[in-house]
Amino acid sequence: MKEDLKILLVEDEPNFGAVLKNYLEISDFNVDLCKNGKDGLSSFLTSKYKLCILDVMMPEMDGFTLAKKIKAIDPNIPIIFLTAKTLKEDIIQGYQLGADDYITKPFDSELLIYKIKAILSRNNNVAKEPIDEKYTIGKFTFDPLLRTLRDEIQEQKLSPKESELLCLLSQNLNHILPREKALQEIWGDDNFYTTRSMDVYITKLRKYLKSDPSIIIENIHGSGFRLLQINTPFDSPK
Repeated sequence: MKEDLKILLVEDEPNFGAVLKNYLEISDFNVDLCKNGKDGLSSFLTSKYKLCILDVMMPEMDGFTLAKKIKAIDPNIPIIFLTAKTLKEDIIQGYQLGADDYITKPFDSELLIYKIKAILSRNNNVAKEPIDEKYTIGKFTFDPLLRTLRDEIQEQKLSPKESELLCLLSQNLNHILPREKALQEIWGDDNFYTTRSMDVYITKLRKYLKSDPSIIIENIHGSGFRLLQINTPFDSPK
């Protein structure tokens, strides 16, 4: 097992947790297993992890609450939810909290290993290639390197995925960003769950940009999204 592949696993069902921990360790991951959300948070505060795997329904502190606290400490930490909750609302809530994946029980353990490796590989690639370029979007200045969206009044700090998605949209300003391209580059997969996740992030970006009516993120049915800058009657000639 390698220290740089350390995973926090929080699962309240002892037999399932022990079996999954052993399987992950066989796959060369170093795993800390906690039995509830409270213990999971304590462990996260005292150790350094590459990724967290959280059950949703747990005593002491549920997985969604734990994820909020973890993301407040480290917004970049990848999170995978493992849960028996299959309602659409639960899945959306998981992605709204910044989850990288939402896996429903029962699941294929080999598939979980594949997803973990894909997420870690994607995060490593993103970390090696910071984008040192600023974009002007209407009245906003977007800095992907600092992950900030600023106007003359305030500055909004973006999450890593919010920043990556806005960066792709900005690079394709007034042109269509294909859905598949964004999903593969940011999420590393194109499936129902990652598509729902991207829809959540598009909604967040629209909220951040809504104070400028000249900026619109259009949903191009069957194709993708387009960041559109509209010339208004109040625009002065350059």
